[in-house]
Amino acid sequence: MNTHQAELDARGLNCPLPILRAKKSLSQLTTGEILQIRATDPGSVKDFEAFCKQTGSELLSSSEIDGEFIFLLKKH
Repeated sequence: MNTHQAELDARGLNCPLPILRAKKSLSQLTTGEILQIRATDPGSVKDFEAFCKQTGSELLSSSEIDGEFIFLLKKH
C-alpha cells in the first residue's frame, strides 16, 4: 500500500481552527490520500468525528498519547 500521507500540526490551536486547517489540507489532497492531524484540544475528538460525517472523509483512527490527539483521515 503506497498511499501518500500529509501531516497537519494543529497543536495549541482551539476549536474551530484544527477543523478549518484540516479542511484546507484535505482540499489539497487527492481521493484516497491520508491526512495525519496532531491536536491538543480535547474537543477535537468530537469535532473530527462530526467533520468526517459531514464531509464524507473517513476517520481511520483516533488516538491520544500524552495529551496529544492523533487523527488519520482518508479523503473520499
